[in-house]
Amino acid sequence: FCRLEMPMKICRLCPLACLCWLLVSLPLTACEPAGDAVIRAPAGKSEIVITTSSRVAGAIHSLRWNGKEMIDSFDHGRQLQSAANFDLGSRFTPETFNPTEAGSSADGRGPTSTSRLLRITASGNQLQTTTEMAFWLKPGQRSAGNLAKNSQPRSAHRVSKKVTIGLPELPHVIQYDVTFTVPEGESHRYAQFEAVTGYMPAEFEKFWKFNPGSGKLEPLTDGPGEQAWPVVLATTSGSHAMGVYSPDQPSKGYEQAGYGRFRFEREKVTKWNCVFRIRRPEKGIAAGNYTYHCQVVVGDLATVEKTMRALHAR
Repeated sequence: FCRLEMPMKICRLCPLACLCWLLVSLPLTACEPAGDAVIRAPAGKSEIVITTSSRVAGAIHSLRWNGKEMIDSFDHGRQLQSAANFDLGSRFTPETFNPTEAGSSADGRGPTSTSRLLRITASGNQLQTTTEMAFWLKPGQRSAGNLAKNSQPRSAHRVSKKVTIGLPELPHVIQYDVTFTVPEGESHRYAQFEAVTGYMPAEFEKFWKFNPGSGKLEPLTDGPGEQAWPVVLATTSGSHAMGVYSPDQPSKGYEQAGYGRFRFEREKVTKWNCVFRIRRPEKGIAAGNYTYHCQVVVGDLATVEKTMRALHAR
C-alpha cells in the first residue's frame, strides 16, 4: 500500500504500516554495497596490495609494492580509475561531459562520492566493481572557462572493471579490464575513454616510454600529453616504477596517441593514462558497451622493462 501511495486511511488499517513507512523511506545509500576491499598477490620481493574505498565509490585509492604507496589519492580525481568524455553533439570541450568513476570535483577531499557503487566483489587477487559515475563538473560549473553540459550531478553512464593481480609467469602485471556502458537517449559524435589512469606521488618524477622495436625503455619528455608508446613513471633511483600497456592500442585514426603523461608541479603529483577514442560524425556513438584491456605493470624499473617486453612478445 505504501509503495503504491494508497491513501493513509487504508494504510492505517495495516498493522505493519509503521514498518512499511520506515522501509520505503530509507535513503538509497543505505542499500549500496560497502566499497572497502583489499586484494593482494606476490610480486617479486614483495606483494602488490590494492585497496578500494567507499569514499571513492569503490575506485582504487591505494596500490602498494615493496613498502611504497604508488597512488596519490588526494581528492576524488587522483586515483587508479576510469573516466570518459563526450561531446553531447556539440563542440568537444574537456571535462564538460565527463563521467568519472571515483566522483566529482565538488566532492573534494570529502568522505563521500557523488558516484554510486552498484556492485563489488573481491577475493584473493581479483576485484570486480560496477559504478554509476558522477559527472566531474556539477551543473553550472566550468572547466577552462567552458560550462558543464550535464544537467544532473550524476550520470547514467556505468563503468565495470575486473582487476586481477598477476598473469601466468608475469606476477608484476595487473590485468585491468574495463567496460563503459553508454546509456540510451544521449547524442554523441565523439567519445574519449580513459580506460585507466594512475595519479602518483611526485617522487615518481622520471618519465619513460617503452620502445616496442628495441624492447627497451627510453627517456620521455614531460609533454604534457599523449604519444604512441607505453608509458612508465619511476622514482629517480628506479627502485619503484609503474607503467601501462594495452594490446588494444591504438585507436583507429589516432595512431600517434593513446598513452599520456603529465606532471602537475603545483599539486605535486604525476599521472599516466591509457586513452581510446571513437569519432562517428554521421552515425553517432551508439549506446551500449565499450570494453578495453590494459595491463598495469608494477615493480622496479628493470622489472617493469622486462615485463613490458614479455607483454609485447605475447
